[in-house]
This record gives sequence, C-alpha cells and structure tokens, in this order.
Amino acid sequence: MGVAQADARERGQMTVELAVVFPALLAVAVIAVNALLFFSECAAFDRVAREAVRVHAASPAYGQGLEQSCAQVAQTVEQAFDRPYLGTRVAVEGTADGHARFTATIEFSPTLFGLGLKSSVFGVALPHLEHAVSLTVDPYKPGMLL
Repeated sequence: MGVAQADARERGQMTVELAVVFPALLAVAVIAVNALLFFSECAAFDRVAREAVRVHAASPAYGQGLEQSCAQVAQTVEQAFDRPYLGTRVAVEGTADGHARFTATIEFSPTLFGLGLKSSVFGVALPHLEHAVSLTVDPYKPGMLL
C-alpha cells in the first residue's frame, strides 16, 4: 500500500508544474518570435531602402528637387512595408558639396504571434523598436552645368 499512497500524492504534480511554468514559457516565446520578426524586417528594410534611394535619388529627373526624391523614396518603402505592425518614414538633408543624405526609419510594434498588437505579455513589456539606415548620394542631374 505504500507505493499506491505515494502515487496518489504525486498525481497532478506535472499539471501544477505546467500551470506555473506555462506563462513564463509563453512570454519567452513571444519575445523570441518578435525579436526574430524584427531582425527579419530590418534586413529586408535595409535592402529596400537603399535600393529606393539608389533608384529615385541618385539620378533625379530634370527640375526634381530633394523633396520630390524623398517623397518617391518614402512611397516605395511604404508600399514594400505595408503591414499593421510596421511604420516607416524617410528624411533627407543636404550635406557638403551638394550631396544628400537620405535616412529611412522603420518602427516595429510587437505582435502576439501575428494576431494583434500588444504592449505587454503577462507583465513583460514589449517595447516599440526602431531601426534606421542612411545613404548619402550625389544627386547627379544630366544636362546641368556646375
């Protein structure tokens, strides 16, 4: 009878342990998924933003200013990253010798496995993250004299 009584006292122990550990495992999984999603979006964003600056700003049309180039770059980046958990913005500033520095920024809002935006999971804060990439170009205008 001693073995049967020991089994009766230990029944349900695994269920209780699972109930205690499950919220912590879920919080770690949400953080890991969001981190991997953020890194993936950053890698794609770097490629798309630099390509957009190269296409729209490196050789602008005759009479096209930096603001129009910035708007075209912003439109291209916005179309590529049209997701509910992402926000993008593009800024341009003139630098020395007529060069222009384009800075594109992506803002990442945490998501709960793609089901919706959350700011915390079981009391663990999920902060908004930002990533910026800059590219300086010489906006060559064909037909223009110095």
